[in-house]
Amino acid sequence: MKMPEELQFMVNARMVQKTTNARMDGRVCVITGATSGVGYQTAKRLAQGGAHLVIVCRNRDKADGVKQELENANHTPVDVIQADFSKLADVRKAAAEILANYLHIDVLINNAGIHNTRRPLTKDGIETVFAVNHVASFLFTRLLLPKMLESAPSRIIQINSEGHRFGGLDINDLNWEKRRYKGLQGYGAAKVAQLLTVWELADQLKGSGVTINAVHPGEVRSNIGMNNNWSYRLYKRIFIHWMLKDAAISGSAIYYAAAAPEMAEVSGKFFNLTIPEKPAAHALDRELGKKVWAISEKLAGLRHS
Repeated sequence: MKMPEELQFMVNARMVQKTTNARMDGRVCVITGATSGVGYQTAKRLAQGGAHLVIVCRNRDKADGVKQELENANHTPVDVIQADFSKLADVRKAAAEILANYLHIDVLINNAGIHNTRRPLTKDGIETVFAVNHVASFLFTRLLLPKMLESAPSRIIQINSEGHRFGGLDINDLNWEKRRYKGLQGYGAAKVAQLLTVWELADQLKGSGVTINAVHPGEVRSNIGMNNNWSYRLYKRIFIHWMLKDAAISGSAIYYAAAAPEMAEVSGKFFNLTIPEKPAAHALDRELGKKVWAISEKLAGLRHS
């Protein structure tokens, strides 16, 4: 019996995944959060494909180590820009540096993310997970978009998650002031918001040569959530870590989205690794998406009313 489309995610990760041998020589690929896990494996695969990497990371020392490793192994340029995506001022600064120094941007991969078990707010007054996982990538994309339009054909890839199925998005309580904060739902809320804005931007970009898609990078080992307290870290290492796959599968899948010729005109889709998939119904509400778009613009400082 065929599984309902909304539940297909349970088997998609076990399917044979698509790959590509297409090269990325000379293409400028901007990727956030590339010092470990999914981001690192993606940067490594892009470097193997000959891309000119621009890695945007919070930890300069780790980023410099990745730069040296990838340049030595692949003889392709890797540039580092330091930015903390919990600070919108840093997002703007990083975007300005990229716009000033690169003639074209061929691929943008928004990978930086965080998972919290508690509810701190950023200096901008936004719940931290929502700020880093959604608002920062939304702002970064919007700031770089004019250059990407000039560079078309170009591709935007939002690293999303099956965690969007946890829900949690309440546009009247984005900072969880009226509800008890739950880490999984806080994470889900940010991923739902990101998906809703992907559909909106995909519509706006039709015919422009710029595509945007969302990719779940698989159930893989990464450092996300390791900023939390010792009990969470211990739980993840003992009970979860052994069940997860090598993050190299994520790098291969995201490279496919970035490089495969057959993906050149695909836009406004959600992929479980390389398999197209239907997101949860609450992440497909286009009327809600228009409201989230307007709220995101306001939170990102792109709209003042």
